[in-house]
Amino acid sequence: MPAAHRAESGVDSRYAWMRLAAAVLLSTLGGVGLWSIVVALPAVQAEFGTARADASLPYTLTTLGFAAGGILMGRLADRFGVMLPVLIGIAALALGYVLAAQAGSMGQYAVIHGGLIGLLGACATFGPVVADTSLWFRRRRGFAVSLAASGNYFAGAVWPPLVQAGIAAYGWRQTHVMIGIACLVLMLPLALVLRRPAPRQEPAPAMAGRAIPASPLGLAPNTLQALLAVAGIACCIAMAMPQVHIVAYCADLGYGPARGAEMLSVMLACGVVSRLSFGAILDRIGSAATLLLSATLQAVALALFLPFDGLVSLYLISGIFGLFQGGIVSTYAVIVRENVPVREVGTRVGIALSATLVGMAIGGWMSGLAFDLTGSYRAAVLNGIAWNAVTIAIAGWLVLRRRTRLAYA
Repeated sequence: MPAAHRAESGVDSRYAWMRLAAAVLLSTLGGVGLWSIVVALPAVQAEFGTARADASLPYTLTTLGFAAGGILMGRLADRFGVMLPVLIGIAALALGYVLAAQAGSMGQYAVIHGGLIGLLGACATFGPVVADTSLWFRRRRGFAVSLAASGNYFAGAVWPPLVQAGIAAYGWRQTHVMIGIACLVLMLPLALVLRRPAPRQEPAPAMAGRAIPASPLGLAPNTLQALLAVAGIACCIAMAMPQVHIVAYCADLGYGPARGAEMLSVMLACGVVSRLSFGAILDRIGSAATLLLSATLQAVALALFLPFDGLVSLYLISGIFGLFQGGIVSTYAVIVRENVPVREVGTRVGIALSATLVGMAIGGWMSGLAFDLTGSYRAAVLNGIAWNAVTIAIAGWLVLRRRTRLAYA
């Protein structure tokens, strides 16, 4: 292949940035699979007459399906390229939303969301495209991966107001049908951009202009995978309380679900800014240090929900929480990319990111249960802070290990 053509189509090329743009749009559109349930929770709960914890079940099953599906789709991407899982995801999203609109019970609604929208649908537009993006960049890998991982935050900023408006105007069932049609029509053309196979180089990672060991942490892949899984579950149990329950929380306080949907949009819009900012920081200080910084800031932001519950305060805290926690998830993908062979990146990034979704699923259910048992979300916030401390401890150990290895490299 001529050098000029490689420059146009390979690592860090203009095509790589075009591909990244398509990945972000796909993730933004496919991310509706996680956020529509949050907004629809009060309406669905009211129609089926269930308790808050039971009404959280569709979100939990969707998130667990998303987690398991991320691993499956990552393996498909490693073997056949990222385009195949994305096409499967588009078809599953369209079918899932149309069928969910016909659900006759909370159980049916939950199973459809968990199986089609979670397991086969939205997951294909997150983990696989984030892993694929990591293969196309070297110099700005942290920023590029963070941008790709921001798609689900763009989804959280864009979709909740649209879904809330649709539910208010047409009801939740018709809104689900419209979402399914939108996914099919808008996402198929974008999937075609991903048809070119990813480059398979093993670029040496770099930080601050100097080479570092090929495996910066010096851990066996399975050991690293286990540590990241625990950290991901713990940090996202903490993250789930405000992200999953802010709409219901505002309804309980008398502010109405529309205000909660706006707060969720503020939170996730600020999360995009945070994720991109932390991506740039990651390129300078390294992935493990970035994980430690962002996890610590998330604990601080979560604690602010304890003393404040006024309308203006909740808007401000939602923004702060988004700004502080947005950098966490993308660091897992970069840590994996820096420490495992390219041939395993799709699967192992899928496992790492799926662990965060398991944490979101558990955290969403835990928060609903805490509300049912205590009548408030205070216990849920305290539970999240405790789990967040686990992530901080793991991140701190990784930072120390990395620094020790660099000192003797």
